[in-house]
Amino acid sequence: MIRTEGHSSDHGIADGSSPKGLAARKLTAEEEPLDAYSRAITRAVEKVAPSVVKIDVAYRKRADGTSSEGRGSGSGFALTPDGFIVTNSHVVHGADSLQVLTADGRNVSARLIGDDPHTDLAVIRMEGGDLSAAELGDSSRLKVGQLAIAIGSPLGFGATVTVGVVSALGRSFRSVSGRLIENVIQTDAALNPGNSGGPLVSGTGEVIGINTAVILPGQGLCFAISSNTARYVASHLIRDGRVARSYIGVIGRNVPISRQLVRFYKLPVETGVLVATVEEASPAHRAGLAPADVIIAVAGKTITALDDLHRVLTEELISRPTGMVILRRYERLELLIEPTAVRE
Repeated sequence: MIRTEGHSSDHGIADGSSPKGLAARKLTAEEEPLDAYSRAITRAVEKVAPSVVKIDVAYRKRADGTSSEGRGSGSGFALTPDGFIVTNSHVVHGADSLQVLTADGRNVSARLIGDDPHTDLAVIRMEGGDLSAAELGDSSRLKVGQLAIAIGSPLGFGATVTVGVVSALGRSFRSVSGRLIENVIQTDAALNPGNSGGPLVSGTGEVIGINTAVILPGQGLCFAISSNTARYVASHLIRDGRVARSYIGVIGRNVPISRQLVRFYKLPVETGVLVATVEEASPAHRAGLAPADVIIAVAGKTITALDDLHRVLTEELISRPTGMVILRRYERLELLIEPTAVRE
């Protein structure tokens, strides 16, 4: 009997039927979701962190005719093993010298390859290369609520990881050039000065965005340029040093169109772009565009505001005869315009 009771007691502990065994099994079940979450983060960080760099910037500020040295810092990540690094335009724009601190502790000089303030993206190249390249994901497949991991050097603290979710998709905000940046990712992964240019990473370790902006009065309102935008822009910057866009040579503003004209011409828009100024010898001038004309369509696409016009004026329209629909007082006219490349 003594052996039997001892055997029963041992068996009870082994299969978890005792109160102590049940408590242990319940604890494991409660911890399992957290463990899976932690594993996803650590695996993603292990995959991408070797690609992330800190960028130190030195530049000259001119004020009142004098010069003084200035310094700043930001983040970036390796796009290719031979040293091409993606970052924000506002991190490196106007820099006189660039230094890159790699994840393995190397401090190496770099040079600017290309800078696109219109999308707040830039590419620099580190001397010597030999970097672990990050993998760009497809930002069009993102879902609101999915894991988002930010890696960078906020306030100079290198290799800092913060975690949140994709809060919203399809946001837009204005770049320093005034153009609208489209398909911006909103996240609540904490960002601070110095995170700019660093990667926003999915749970599978793919770069889904480039951290770029924080709404300072708010909390958890952070934004990243989408990886698909970065892929397009970076490829052009590496190839050409710039992103080509077309230009027609007008200054305009958004205006409403009278209801009578909308009804009479059965227009698909109720607003358009009023031409305030036409530059001499510009494509608009050669096409016959005049002040007070209202642009309502270009290349078959409706124009309701200046942002629509910016979206239409892409590289594909450079030197291509393109249809434009305008309202001139009470007339609806069609013009043929041939945009040229944006003048740097």
